[in-house]
Amino acid sequence: MEQRVFGRSGQRASVIGLGTWQLGADWGEVGEPAALAVLDAAAEAGVTFFDTADVYGDGRSERLIAAYLRSRPDAGITVATKMGRRVPQAPEQYSLANFRAWTDRSRANLGVDTLDLVQLHCPPTAVFSSDEVFDALDTLVAEERIAAYGVSVETCEEALTAVARPGTASVQIILNPFRLKPLERVLPAALAAGVGIIARVPLASGLLSGRYTEKTEFAPDDHRTYNRRGEAFDQGETFSGVDFATGVAAAGKFAALAPEGATSAQTALRWVAQQPGVTTVIPGARSPEQVRANVAAAALPPLPEATLAGIRRIYDERIRAQVHHRW
Repeated sequence: MEQRVFGRSGQRASVIGLGTWQLGADWGEVGEPAALAVLDAAAEAGVTFFDTADVYGDGRSERLIAAYLRSRPDAGITVATKMGRRVPQAPEQYSLANFRAWTDRSRANLGVDTLDLVQLHCPPTAVFSSDEVFDALDTLVAEERIAAYGVSVETCEEALTAVARPGTASVQIILNPFRLKPLERVLPAALAAGVGIIARVPLASGLLSGRYTEKTEFAPDDHRTYNRRGEAFDQGETFSGVDFATGVAAAGKFAALAPEGATSAQTALRWVAQQPGVTTVIPGARSPEQVRANVAAAALPPLPEATLAGIRRIYDERIRAQVHHRW
């Protein structure tokens, strides 16, 4: 699979990575054997970038990755984790003392001395403007607790603020055919600065798979049930902030744009991967079959201009009014 480089850190990632939120919590139950099978299928398919967080199952996702990598020390996986969502979301929580404690916990969970990449996990907006926060992150690098750092953001403005920081190696942001705003300023700025872009929620929480109808129900412990209006965390993390009925209808239109031999999900992933500035796309997966289907998107040819225009038309006509001004 194609490997791309985070310009500032020099780290490499497969263009299709693996998001592992679903292996920790909030997507229904995934048992340990199933989780390990997903990780193994990803590595076997050429994935070299796993994204996790200390809050996913309160460390369960990190520990599962560690267990897998103990059995495959030669897998060549870059593991990106995130920190900051296990405490009340107040700017004063983002201190050097807390960063040391949080990264020590993740180092123990992942079984490593130095974390490959640590991202601030969608912190309060004020954090992005704090010199003390970024000085503390630089200290973690100097102490060799982490090799590099980045941020995960909710809004484009947060992303642009982070890109302007000279030590930021990566920005993780929601990017998919239902969230086009990052194309306007964030991706060009990141590309110019050598900051990697990690594209998350690339299938709009599964909407862009084309498998759901308005009658689809999800498990009670699935965020697609309990966070549709932002009851637990930012609404944009669930269905990209799009009303479910609107998203289902728009996904039907999107599916009609899929090239022959490609699924709707593969088309969405191919669209994200071909955007200038994107380093890696991190769809989640709950089975080896789903992993392999996602990875197959990397082998698709670039989508033609007519398809790109159709995606823009669906966004402008059905989605833009709900999301463009918010994130």
